[in-house]
Amino acid sequence: MICEGGSLGLMGCVSIAAVVHGRRVLGIIPSAFTEKNLIRKICGKGLKVATMYERLLKMMEFGDAIITLPSDFGTLEEIFQIVSWAQLNIHSKPIGVLNVNGLFDGLMSFLDHAIDQKFITQSARQILISALTAEELIDKLQAFYFEPDPATSQLKWLIGSSQKQETDVSLRL
Repeated sequence: MICEGGSLGLMGCVSIAAVVHGRRVLGIIPSAFTEKNLIRKICGKGLKVATMYERLLKMMEFGDAIITLPSDFGTLEEIFQIVSWAQLNIHSKPIGVLNVNGLFDGLMSFLDHAIDQKFITQSARQILISALTAEELIDKLQAFYFEPDPATSQLKWLIGSSQKQETDVSLRL
């Protein structure tokens, strides 16, 4: 299991349970969190990184799928970043939210409303999977088939590269 690395919150509970039951856990932790003791105890093996962005890249590198549990603004920011990367065809990993006690109902309704208002396409909305139980979410993630948006499927990304590419941003009428 790849996770944030701390022992707090719902993810901390899952990490502790995984370690207790003999499972391997890799926590990817920004060094600022360990310096200020914001994570309390590291569950499993810890990998320190310099930034939150680097943490997200490492989680994407090592993980097969992304599961989000109810948490704070940082978690919401990360899930939308990962969803936007899928929409841009940067990755094709399944992304799910475990909708504990319906916490994400409002978010899912907002996304559906954004479709009605033509801000999000139906194909982009399918990227984010939601389920009420862990079993249902795992089943949906395993059945997920990534179908890139035709508009972004031809994009080529250099992940982790510092190479600069020229882009024509001139306006043509």
